[in-house]
Parts: sequence; C-alpha cells; structure tokens
Amino acid sequence: MANSKRTLFLKRRMRVRNKLRGVTANQGRARLSVHRSNKNISVQLIDDVNGVTLASASSLEKDLGVVGKNNVEAASKVGTAIAERAKKAGVEVAYFDRGGFLFHGKIKALADAAREGGLKI
Repeated sequence: MANSKRTLFLKRRMRVRNKLRGVTANQGRARLSVHRSNKNISVQLIDDVNGVTLASASSLEKDLGVVGKNNVEAASKVGTAIAERAKKAGVEVAYFDRGGFLFHGKIKALADAAREGGLKI
C-alpha cells in the first residue's frame, strides 16, 4: 500500500495548513485548531502572529460533563464551550483549522456548534 492512512492524513494536514499560513498572519485572525483522538476531542484558539493560545476547550474538562467521550455530542459541547470562551477573549472571527481530519461527523459537529455559539468561522 503506497499511501498509508498516516501519510494521507499528513498530506491533508499540510494542504490545510499551507492555505491558512499566509491568511492568518496577514489578516491577524485567530486560528481554531482541532485535535481528535480515540478518546477525546480538543480545540484551541491560536493567535499565530504572537504565538499564543487565546482560549481552549477539551472533552477532558469535567465541567462539560463529557469526560472520556469522543462522540458527536461531546464535540458539540466542546464547540459551544470554545465559542463562549472566544467571546470572553474578544475574538469574533477565526479560521477553522481541521488539521488532517475530514470535515465530517465530530469535526463538523464541533464547527457547527461553534458557529451557533456566535463564532464566525
């Protein structure tokens, strides 16, 4: 098998990052970076110009009530939480960095919940 799953994942991630690289630095917008594992899902709002994390949310947080879950419900709760924390940090617009993950299922649920929470992606 010439293209393993990992190789295809890395290709997708680099394709997404290269599209975002020039845009986030030039326009000063934050980047909403998503990481999904087998057990959890986490998201960070990153300012690439200054190299700092503005806000973050994860299914590991006990106050969200989805510890150890990596399903669509957990993803939507994490998306709602990051939208609230982005408002507190003063961020209204961000670029969605899905990494190498396909925009489907949990990743889509997270993005939709963040949009419903008031974050423009």
